[in-house]
Amino acid sequence: MRTVLCYGDSLTWGYDASGPRRHALEDRWPSALQRELGDGVHVVAEGLNGRTTAFDDNLVGADRNGARFLPTLLSSHAPLDLVIIMLGSNDMKSWIHGDPFVARQGMRRLIAIVRGHDDPLGHPEPKVLIVAPPVASPGKKGAGELAGYYEQLADEVGCGFFDASGVCEVCQIDGIHMDAENSRRLGEALAPVVRVMLEL
Repeated sequence: MRTVLCYGDSLTWGYDASGPRRHALEDRWPSALQRELGDGVHVVAEGLNGRTTAFDDNLVGADRNGARFLPTLLSSHAPLDLVIIMLGSNDMKSWIHGDPFVARQGMRRLIAIVRGHDDPLGHPEPKVLIVAPPVASPGKKGAGELAGYYEQLADEVGCGFFDASGVCEVCQIDGIHMDAENSRRLGEALAPVVRVMLEL
């Protein structure tokens, strides 16, 4: 059995802007990915509204700092074969950082955490797939910039890259989140990439 961790924010959690509410379990992209991959792969969904790559948000109760929480998840879900990281949208908030280049540095930190994590059972380190979130509506901070920075980073550090904007788009309600159809579409489109990375 292969295990894939999907680490993200509200896009992974399944936030439905039309409610606001949460998409049905079957409509969230990690669930769609699970259906496509079948029983030989276990997909773990770890999404949290407002999560950043590596920055604090002291306006909320739960810890949104992705770098601080990731080591715990790497241990609790071990052994992992692949970690899919789709974060960065919340880094664009003005009170977080608001700079796509700095979000890139936060993503670099997350990759370093995955690769440097000490597995007590001695399993090999999991592979990493960076997913650039779908491009936010024009006028939103960082719209269209994260993908370029993330692709460059993936080439630099030798991990996988996928641009969600190539297969899905954000809804017009808030210009940030996906509707159910686009969320499912993302999970389905990621499946072939994951199969290649896991050598299935």
